[in-house]
Amino acid sequence: MKQKKIPQRMCTGCGEMKPKKSLIRIVKNKDGEVSVDSTGKKPGRGAYICRDLDCLEKALKNKRLERNLSIKVDENLYKKLKDDIKNER
Repeated sequence: MKQKKIPQRMCTGCGEMKPKKSLIRIVKNKDGEVSVDSTGKKPGRGAYICRDLDCLEKALKNKRLERNLSIKVDENLYKKLKDDIKNER
């Protein structure tokens, strides 16, 4: 029997390919609003980041999320992501 293919996505922070389910998706909708997509199914342009503070810091330092989504990312979103990652541990 064939094994089911696991979708891979690249982390914006570290640049590693990882399973989609293990990453956090940040999505920009058509109105230009940026939010965290917990379901992974919201429509719009998506960027993925590991559930690791180091990756989040790299993405913030190099403005990689802003580059991937082509929009200015609010500081509140970074704070929310940081809190979510800390609470998962």
